[in-house]
Amino acid sequence: MTDVTIEDVDENTDLNSLGPVDYVVVEFPAGASNFTGEMAKELVRLVDAGTIRVIDVLILTKDEDGNVDAMELSDVPELGELEAVEAQLAELLAAEDVEHLAAAMDPGSTAGVLIWENLWAAPFASAARRSGGQLIATGRIPIQAIIASIEADEALATEGV
Repeated sequence: MTDVTIEDVDENTDLNSLGPVDYVVVEFPAGASNFTGEMAKELVRLVDAGTIRVIDVLILTKDEDGNVDAMELSDVPELGELEAVEAQLAELLAAEDVEHLAAAMDPGSTAGVLIWENLWAAPFASAARRSGGQLIATGRIPIQAIIASIEADEALATEGV
């Protein structure tokens, strides 16, 4: 993704109070999507609880020839519960960001891209900055890796090792 300045996120955001910003891309293979509204409800619940602040939402479709179409949430005709979230979006992804994100998609699939600020971590991040610290790395451990590690530990315990 491209470098983003704080002004791009929200010109009214106080730099000292900003929490870490993350993104996720969720792919739905052709014919496998089942949009029941459950994801929207969970997203709105997280926003309403003050856990996150949604910065951008993008919907990507990749046709069988590999052509990608990007649609902002504001372009979706029926938003339902997401209407309250859409009004606050910064829409900060550039064309090269879309290309980068879509590269992992399979032809014929649809993907949702979500960028959010971790409001729950903002007080800690602010304290770290006031102490002279700076975030130099971040990452995620895939749930599949955690499950595999737990299963391996259980197998060793069963064997008596």
